[in-house]
Amino acid sequence: QVHLVESGGGLVQPGGSLRLSCAASGFSLDDYAIGWFRQAPGKEREGVSCISPSSDDITYYADSVKGRFTIYRDSDKSTLYLQMNSLKPEDTGLYFCALTATLVSYGCYVKDYWGQGTQVTVSS
Repeated sequence: QVHLVESGGGLVQPGGSLRLSCAASGFSLDDYAIGWFRQAPGKEREGVSCISPSSDDITYYADSVKGRFTIYRDSDKSTLYLQMNSLKPEDTGLYFCALTATLVSYGCYVKDYWGQGTQVTVSS
């Protein structure tokens, strides 16, 4: 049974860094496209970044995070990561990981298995 658990969020000052983790169980992390999404009150859900199955070696980043965030997986630990640098107040939100559509060239599209989320707050 697929299970995803997010962790690593917190309160940081602008310019700071966080690394989010998504621990996966019940499937092989290499065989699925998977990504990070975020929500804030009153705003639409945003696909932040997603990564293709390992055999395809494709990543997608929203324009708002390009050059600041990096998505990667550690298959041995069955964990997906999002390294977040140079954080801005507009990065604040509840971050989820989820399986996505296999084709990631145009963006991240949720397929199934949302995690519980981890809160990121960027404020002085």
